[in-house]
Amino acid sequence: MQLASSNQTSRLDGLTLGILSLGVVGAGVGFFMAMTAPPDQSQGFVARIFHLHVPMAWMAYLASFAALGYSVAYLVRRKPHHDRVAAATVEVGLIFMALALLTGMLWARPTWGVYWDWEPRLTTTAILFAIYVGYVVVRGAIEDPELRAKAAAGVAILGSINVPISYMSVRWWRSLHQTQSIDLTTGKINVDAAILIPMLVNLAAFTLLFIGLVRLRSIIAAREAAREEV
Repeated sequence: MQLASSNQTSRLDGLTLGILSLGVVGAGVGFFMAMTAPPDQSQGFVARIFHLHVPMAWMAYLASFAALGYSVAYLVRRKPHHDRVAAATVEVGLIFMALALLTGMLWARPTWGVYWDWEPRLTTTAILFAIYVGYVVVRGAIEDPELRAKAAAGVAILGSINVPISYMSVRWWRSLHQTQSIDLTTGKINVDAAILIPMLVNLAAFTLLFIGLVRLRSIIAAREAAREEV
C-alpha cells in the first residue's frame, strides 16, 4: 500500500474540513429555524423537535445503505478502503441513530405520556440501533483484518434489511408513531411548508456533516493502517 503524498493529504483534509464547516453552519441555521418555527396546532412548541428528529433518523437510514454498498464492494473487490468506509459510515450512523432515539423519546413524553413504547416503529428502530452496536462489537472482537472485514460486512448487509421494514412499519401495522413526513413510495408530502422547510435545511446540513465525518473517520483509519504497514 502506498502512502499518499503530503499535498494529496492536505487537499483531502481541506475538502473534508470544508464539508464539515458547511455542515456546522447549516446545522446552526437549521436549529435556529427549528426553534423559531410556528407551533403545531395540536402539539404546540414541542413539535419543533420534529425538525431535528426526522433528519437524524434519515441519516441513520442513509448510514445503513452506505454501509451496505461499501460492504458489498469490499466482498466483491477486497479493497481495504471499502471496508474502512463501511466501518466509518456505521460509526457515524450510530451517533445519528442515538440522537434520533433521544430526540424521539423527548418528543414522545409530552405527546404519548411515556418516553418509550414498544410499538412497531420504535421497536424496529431499536433493533437497527442494536445492529449498529453489534457491528462495532464484531469489529472490536476479531483481530484478523480479513475475517473482521468479512464478518462486519455480513452484519451490515443483514442490518440493511431492517431499514425498509422500519420505514414502512407505520403503514404495515397499527402504530402510535405518525406516518411518514415524506412518503418515498408515492412522493406525497404530509407536512405543511412551514414545517417542511426547516426540516429540509436540517436534512441538508446533517447530510454534509455525515459525509464530512465519514471522510474524516476514513482518513484517520487509512493513516492508522498505513502506519501499521510501515
